[in-house]
Amino acid sequence: MYFGKTKHYILPLLLAFSLGNLNAQHNRNLSTHLHSKQHQNLIAGQQNIHKEINLVDSIALLEMLEEEEEEFPGIDIYGENWDQTWVNPYKVPIDKLPESATIDVSEYCMPIIGHITSNYGWRRRRMHRGVDLSLHIGDTVRAAFSGKVRLTRYERRGYGYYVIIRHSNGLETIYGHLSKFLVKPDQIVKVGEPIALGGNTGRSTGPHLHFETRYLGMDINPNKIFDFVNQVPHTDQYTFNPKELASSLGYGRYKGSNNGAKYVSYRVRKGDSLSRIANKYGVSISHLCKLNGIKRNGVLREGKILRIK
Repeated sequence: MYFGKTKHYILPLLLAFSLGNLNAQHNRNLSTHLHSKQHQNLIAGQQNIHKEINLVDSIALLEMLEEEEEEFPGIDIYGENWDQTWVNPYKVPIDKLPESATIDVSEYCMPIIGHITSNYGWRRRRMHRGVDLSLHIGDTVRAAFSGKVRLTRYERRGYGYYVIIRHSNGLETIYGHLSKFLVKPDQIVKVGEPIALGGNTGRSTGPHLHFETRYLGMDINPNKIFDFVNQVPHTDQYTFNPKELASSLGYGRYKGSNNGAKYVSYRVRKGDSLSRIANKYGVSISHLCKLNGIKRNGVLREGKILRIK
C-alpha cells in the first residue's frame, strides 16, 4: 500500500525530470546553433567590411593615379623634362626614339571647327610642321586632349602668340598665331576647354590657327591623326613610327637631322657676334648670313633665333 502511493508520486517526478533534461538539451542545442549562426554572420560581416575597405582603397588609389597623371602628364615618356623655354627641348635623334608607340586619341576635341587652308609638309626649302585651320580673330581655340600647359609665349617671326600643351597620351600639341591666352603655364586643362582666342600674330598672312601634333619633339602630320573634313580622329589609337615618318618626308637627305628638324638653331645672347657663333659651330660667317638672310655688319638682336645648319 505504501509502495503503491510512493510509485504514484515518483513517476510524475521522473517524467518531469526527463522532460526538463530534454528541454535543457534542446535549449543548449538551440543556443549552440544561434551562437554558430551569429559567429558566421560576424565572419561574413567582417568579410564584407574587408571588401568595402579594399574597394575604398582601390578607388583612392585610382584617384591618386589620376591626380598624378594630371599633374605629371606623360612622365613615363618625358621623365622630369618640363622645359618652359623651347618648343622642342628634347632633341632626341630619330634612331633613339622608340620604334613605335600606341597613342590613345579617343577622348578628343577639334581645336577649332575650320577647314585646312595650308597643309603639313615642305614649303619650298622650309618645313611647315602643322596644318593651318581657318578661323576669325577672336574665335575660341580649345584643347585637343586633356593635359597640362607647358608653355605660353610670343614669337614675332614665327608662331606669334602660341600655347603648348603636354597630354597624358604622350602627345604635345601646339596652337599658334593666337590673339589672346586663356590659360597659363602649369595649368591643368580638360579636353575641349577654351585655351586661347584665334588671331593673326607672328609670321602670318591672315587669321588662322597653326596646329601641330608632336611626340617627344618629333612633329607628326596632324592629318595622320585627325580627319579634318569629318572633324574626328581616324581611329581611337594612332601608332607612332618615327622612322616611317622621317623617311616619308625625306629627313634623311639633310645632314644633322635631329628629331624631325632639318637644321640646328641658336638663340642669340647678349654680347654675341657672328664670328663668335661661327667659331662655336665650325661654320663660316658667310654661311650664317646666307642661311639667315642677314648682313655681316648687321646688328644681332638678343633673343633672335639663328639657323646654324
